[in-house]
Amino acid sequence: MTLKAIPLIALVTALGAGCNGRSAENPTKAAGPGRTHEHSTGSEHGFPDPQTYADRLDDPGRDDWQMPREVVEHLDCRPGMTVVDLGAGTGYFVDYLSEAVGQRGRVLALDTDRSMVGRMDERVARDGLRNVKPGIIDPDDPGLAPGSVDRILIVNTWHHISDRVAYAETLRATLRPGGLLLIVDFTIESPHGPPPQMRLTDDTVRRELEAAGFATEMLEEPLPYQYMVAGRLP
Repeated sequence: MTLKAIPLIALVTALGAGCNGRSAENPTKAAGPGRTHEHSTGSEHGFPDPQTYADRLDDPGRDDWQMPREVVEHLDCRPGMTVVDLGAGTGYFVDYLSEAVGQRGRVLALDTDRSMVGRMDERVARDGLRNVKPGIIDPDDPGLAPGSVDRILIVNTWHHISDRVAYAETLRATLRPGGLLLIVDFTIESPHGPPPQMRLTDDTVRRELEAAGFATEMLEEPLPYQYMVAGRLP
C-alpha cells in the first residue's frame, strides 16, 4: 500500500491550476465519457510553489463552492469525538471541525508537507484552537493507531492516492465502532479540479471503499462541483 511519494500539497492542496483552483485561473473543460480515466494508481501533474497553493487554499472565494460548514455537518461529529482531517493542507476545515467536536474532542490535522503543517500551526495559534493538533505523516502511512478515531475527512485528495483499496483498509482499521470515513471529490463535469483524466466517478470511490470492507452511501449534498461518499463500518 503506497501513496505516490510526493508532498501532500500535491494530494490535497492541489488548487488553482490543479485540483481546487478558481475556474477563472484554470478553466477545465468538462470531460466526456472518453476522457474519464478510472486509474488505480495516483497521478501527478505540475504544481506551482507551495506559497501559491497555500494562498489558493485559503482564498475566501473557495467558501462559495466548497461549503465547509455543510461538509462538516455530514460528518455527524459529536462532542468528545476524535476526527482526522487527512491531507489537511493549510487547515481550511479545522475551525469547523474544532467547533464540531467541542473542547473535549480532538482534531488531528495531518499532512505530509512540512510547509503546510507550518501554516496549520500558525492558524491553530491565531485562532486559539486548543483541540487541534497538526502533524506530519508519511506518504504511505496515516500514522493512526487501530481503533483510535471516530471520523475521517478526506477532501479533494482521494483521486491522488495510489493503492486506494489498501489505503482504505488501513483507514478502516483506525476507526472505532460506528466510525465514518467521508470522501469529498470532484465530479467529472466540474469546472474546478484536476485534469479530467485524473478524476474518479463516485461509483469508483464506492467500489473501492466496499472492497475495503466499508458499507457505502452517496450523500445528498448541496455542493455544486463535488460528490460526497460516506464509508461506514458495517
